[in-house]
Amino acid sequence: MKHILHLSKDKKLKKIIELQQPHSLKKRDNIYLYLCYSIMSQQLSTKVADVFHRRFIELYDGGEPTEKQIASTSFETLRGIGLSNAKANYVLNVCNFFIEENITDASLHKMSNEEVIKCLTRIKGVGQWTVEMVLMFAMGREDVFAVDDLGIQQAISKLYKVDTTDKKAMKEKMLAVAKKWSPYRTYACRYLWGWKDNVIEGKSKKSKVKTKK
Repeated sequence: MKHILHLSKDKKLKKIIELQQPHSLKKRDNIYLYLCYSIMSQQLSTKVADVFHRRFIELYDGGEPTEKQIASTSFETLRGIGLSNAKANYVLNVCNFFIEENITDASLHKMSNEEVIKCLTRIKGVGQWTVEMVLMFAMGREDVFAVDDLGIQQAISKLYKVDTTDKKAMKEKMLAVAKKWSPYRTYACRYLWGWKDNVIEGKSKKSKVKTKK
């Protein structure tokens, strides 16, 4: 795979790539829906997010709702499945924006990464990080780097011995490190997340078990 050959030129990144199965990217339908799910799952564990996802789908008889169906759902109904005031409003904001601006999957796919970010961050409650996740996981864009993602920051600081004391300097160093990964920075992020979840956090859990003994 081209991205593996390119990213493996970075010897430190190569080591963590070899620990994982190759990642692939997919283009998903109904980007507005993925954006809604992203908002609902923010700051939640995967298990809790799955509960909200199931409750949300049940509002529409188990099917994937259209933008208009979601937009016509009352604020109180969305609050009723457990969403906070802010998240309920943000979900409605997303769907109203897609309807009013006539945003479609096709129109988004024609835009550059920067254009997508500029477009979707106009929605109240949608920040750059959220749009970067959409670009990576819903639109299949290969060259997105989530410099503000905590997991990426932790992985890069660990792998490349980056000082995290000065956040501005840290991000500048991260961008410098990631520059050589282009045009496959999305894949690099996927491997960094995988390494952090399975290796860094895995070691941490083992250490806690030993301590208890």
